Amino acid sequence: MVREAMAEIDRTEMNQYLTFTLQNELFALDISVVREVLQWTHITKVPRTKSFRRGIINVRGNAVPVIDLNMRFGKTRTDKTVNSCIIIVEVELEGEATIIGAMADSVEEVYEIHPSKVAEAPNMGTSIDQVFIKGMAQHGNNFIMILNRDTVFSSQYDKVSGGNAA
Repeated sequence: MVREAMAEIDRTEMNQYLTFTLQNELFALDISVVREVLQWTHITKVPRTKSFRRGIINVRGNAVPVIDLNMRFGKTRTDKTVNSCIIIVEVELEGEATIIGAMADSVEEVYEIHPSKVAEAPNMGTSIDQVFIKGMAQHGNNFIMILNRDTVFSSQYDKVSGGNAA
C-alpha cells in the first residue's frame, strides 16, 4: 500500500516533454504547450519580418505564424527532409493565448522527466543563447535541452537570435 502511494506521488511529479532534433541536437518542449505535430507544408512568406519568422501556414482555416527554430538559435535555415515537421504550440504572449508553428528537423518522442533531474544549463557548451534554455536533462547517453517557452516564442528576445528582416 505504501509503495503504491509513493509510486503515485512520484508519477504526479513527473513532467512530460516532446523531444525533437535541430541539427543533431536534442531539444524538448513541455508537452502542455504542444497542440499537434504537422508534416512539412507550404509556408507563405510574410514581407519585412525577421528571417527566422519563416511565414504563415493554414491550419484548419486559420493563419498560423511559423518560426524556424534553427534560425532562431543562430543556426542555418531548416531544409525540408522526409522527417521535417512543424510543431504547433499554444503559448501565452503579452497576456493572450497564441498559436505558433515551430519548425524542427524531426520529432523524437515524449519523455517523462522528474523535475529533480532537470539541471540549470551550463555557462558553456550549448550552441544556443542561454536565455532560450530552461534547463537540461540527461536521458540515457543524450542530453536534452529543455526550451523556455516564454523566451523562445516571444518577440521581446528577437535581438538575441540575430535574425534580420528579410
